[in-house]
Amino acid sequence: MSLRIREMTLADCDRVARIRVGGWRSAYRGLIPQSYLDGLSVEADAERRRTHLAQSDGSVVNLVAEDAGGGLVGWACHGPYRDGEVRTGDAELYALYVHPDQVGRGVGRALLTESVARCSAAGHGRLLLWVLKENDRARRFYERAGFRADGAEEPFEVDGVAVPEVRYARSLPG
Repeated sequence: MSLRIREMTLADCDRVARIRVGGWRSAYRGLIPQSYLDGLSVEADAERRRTHLAQSDGSVVNLVAEDAGGGLVGWACHGPYRDGEVRTGDAELYALYVHPDQVGRGVGRALLTESVARCSAAGHGRLLLWVLKENDRARRFYERAGFRADGAEEPFEVDGVAVPEVRYARSLPG
């Protein structure tokens, strides 16, 4: 598959929101309460994307993957690692979503490769991310890309249901 990875623009926000909401509904089915997934709104998510992008200070990078026909098929977002309210010297992959019809075709790998390259070029020593503990598919994806669970866990609750997250880390070439 021929892909172009580029920075997201305001014009992409609606399509990115469809990818993100579709990604949640597909990847988290059975892991997060269905009532929550059913309540996700593409319109509200698109508005959040527009607000985040418009208010960005440049420290957060939003990338999109376009297929050969110019259609958006994936989105990734990374920036400074947040340890509470404290930013560290590490980077964090905040999000990586692929259109459910495109999973397994290299879109996620291409977005992750670009995020890793950009975080490395920015001088970060590590790239960290959080993944649902029970999301075996995502965990295998990140492990194949050189990430390892580092033992940190966070409680996460959705509609009263505990869905804990585990942290993964990867050293970046310096």
